[in-house]
Amino acid sequence: MIRVKRYITFILWIFSLVACNVTRKVPEGSYLLNRTDIKSDVRGIGSSALTPYLRQKPNSSMILLGRVKLQMYNIPNDNSSWLNRQLHKYGEPPVLYNEHLAVISAEQMRLLLKNKGYLNVKVDTAVVKKNRRASVTYNVTGNEPYRIRTFTDTIHSVDTTVHNILSRSRQLEWMKEGDIFDLSVLEEGRERMTAMLRNRGYYNFLKENFYFIADTTAGINQVDVTLALNNPSDSTRYRQHYIGNVTVLNGVNPVLLQDSTRHASLDLDTVDYRGIRIISGKNRFLRPRAVYYNTFLRPGRLYADRTVERTYASLNGMGPVNQTSINLTPAMRNDSARIDSRITLFPGNLHYTQFGIDGTNSGGDLGVAGNVMYEHRNFLKGGETFRLQLNAAYEFISASDSLNLLDKSFYEYGAEAFLSIPQLLLPWLMKRLGDQPSASTEFSAGINFQKRPEYLRQFFNLSTRFQWSSVEWQLQHMLEPAGVTYVRMPWKTKRFEDLYLNEKTNPILRYSYDDLLIMRSAYSLTYTNYNRLGRRMPSVPVRFRSGIEVAGWLPRIITGMGGGEVNDKGMKTLFQQPYSEYLKGDFDISASHAFDENNTLATHLAVGIAWPYGNSGVLPFEKRYFGGGANSVRGWSTRTLGPGTYSRDSMRSDFGHKVGDVKIDLSLEFRRKLTGIFELAAFVDAGNIWTVRDYMEQPGGMFRWNGFYRELAVAYGLGLRLNLDFLLIRVDGGMKAHNPGLPEGSRWTIFKPAFRRDFAFHFAIGYPF
Repeated sequence: MIRVKRYITFILWIFSLVACNVTRKVPEGSYLLNRTDIKSDVRGIGSSALTPYLRQKPNSSMILLGRVKLQMYNIPNDNSSWLNRQLHKYGEPPVLYNEHLAVISAEQMRLLLKNKGYLNVKVDTAVVKKNRRASVTYNVTGNEPYRIRTFTDTIHSVDTTVHNILSRSRQLEWMKEGDIFDLSVLEEGRERMTAMLRNRGYYNFLKENFYFIADTTAGINQVDVTLALNNPSDSTRYRQHYIGNVTVLNGVNPVLLQDSTRHASLDLDTVDYRGIRIISGKNRFLRPRAVYYNTFLRPGRLYADRTVERTYASLNGMGPVNQTSINLTPAMRNDSARIDSRITLFPGNLHYTQFGIDGTNSGGDLGVAGNVMYEHRNFLKGGETFRLQLNAAYEFISASDSLNLLDKSFYEYGAEAFLSIPQLLLPWLMKRLGDQPSASTEFSAGINFQKRPEYLRQFFNLSTRFQWSSVEWQLQHMLEPAGVTYVRMPWKTKRFEDLYLNEKTNPILRYSYDDLLIMRSAYSLTYTNYNRLGRRMPSVPVRFRSGIEVAGWLPRIITGMGGGEVNDKGMKTLFQQPYSEYLKGDFDISASHAFDENNTLATHLAVGIAWPYGNSGVLPFEKRYFGGGANSVRGWSTRTLGPGTYSRDSMRSDFGHKVGDVKIDLSLEFRRKLTGIFELAAFVDAGNIWTVRDYMEQPGGMFRWNGFYRELAVAYGLGLRLNLDFLLIRVDGGMKAHNPGLPEGSRWTIFKPAFRRDFAFHFAIGYPF
């Protein structure tokens, strides 16, 4: 231990010694680039926007530690030893001030601002040299920008059809009088017009066909802009193309197909399915119907880039397809422009098996869990994915005074079957939604058994789900017309029943363990403003999700027609089982803004409410909300927050009461990249959960409009992320700032923090939002 302390002290001493002389390896007559500053008076274009145009930047620096890599590089004098070579390898040589690169940096910033409309911009460079170090300051003076006086077009004189398409879609109105003469805005407008035309049949249209004429002599700091269209070189007008012949090679090797001598041995089967020519081998890869519903290039349709993208995405999204190739060939037939398509489907691996085993630790109880999964990715020759999964877990339960359980254990086992069909099986909506991209119909069934010393619990699940995309993949829809969950407890001990399932002492927890039938329907909608066709990330990425779930409506109709009975607890039953009735809605929105490549501000708001009615006095336990955790208010561990001001001092877990029917989560997180893989975050979270009714077992937990804001929990903290591209590992440490579970007058713990009481540590995968 003493040797370790001495070693650490020695290393710190070396770093501190080198830090005092960072110019140690700066050659005579040269200067270490110590600092670069950019001072800009241009509104909206500050130092963060101009920094990427610097051709020289100082050595990298880390918070508190300073220029560690430069210090490492300065330690050795040569490469005579392995340690010296490693320090040079992972260190960073001093960045020497280069006057030529400083001039280029200033010129790059000047060109950027000229393109932004500041034609009279000036960039002055000031260099201060002292103690073999150079500090460079770039002073940017924008002066008055040039503004648009008039914005007109002459497209109609070249092609009236093109002009009418752009005019009707309002693509000619992106600039108006008084706007700054920004070339990037003009370029974005040109790209949008090109994308519009390429989605209206103009297959070979290029953005270079548009050009601008700018007259900067129109007035003082004013410019007249004219949008023009080049005349086509091969005809009098631009042609709209329609889809011509469509041929699909259904798992057939195109190289073998080109060899005419081998056609007989291939035993090819050619089918014309609704106008699409499908060529298959002896063992047909995909059924023609599956190919048709996932191919959106169809004869007679107007050509569109988005149709090609949809076809790629839909076919590549099918499990058995390893790769899709689409070749487009322009052709003229009867004075009509056509695009002939040849689509090649390359088969992938159809069978997939996975085994897994994990160690578990639940509240200090050690255990082991395992699963085996088999997947067939072309189950019915239509791209269907069939999956069968078996799972089992075993846990050694430690002694518990409350239940007097010694040398006993818990085990769980179950199975799930899943079938996904890559099209929507909705007969009444097939014509309208059948051609939606990324569409699928899913069926699943599962069974699970939980055996503890005090009870046996069984779960049965059935579900049907439809998923599809629209608006160029910006909208994702999920419809679950029917989902069934049946929970039963055929056996339990008398002691467990008296302690936990007593109607008088714990009715909420008792209801959670009742035999219950849940028949639900759900719909959710997810929107993102990222356009996959444009492949351009918006300046402020936004993700919005909302969903609604209704349970009990079908059993209510059946029992209302005389198909059910009432049990001894006054609950209506279906097939002699009580059923749940509730309405649940969720709203979630997150957005982020990147100040530059290293600094980002992310925000998040989530609101949810559920209302039990009719047959249900309490929401099913699995459907209730919980507060705290790595993706909620991070000053609290999972299931330890709320509801409202509810708090109970107990040595025993109180998770059964730490649930609610209303949830609010708000988060603000600042993220800064430290290196290529490490990222630091500072966050503030607020939120809580509440109940919609005043349950006696959860005093202070009911939501009230006139006081809920005073019951919001607030937390702050820091986090570290390790970004491996394919995986993001996150650790967060949160401190309670406002704790609604404490007595009034002592809830603002930020002024009197207690680490053991207020701190919560979280380890998670992925960003919190």
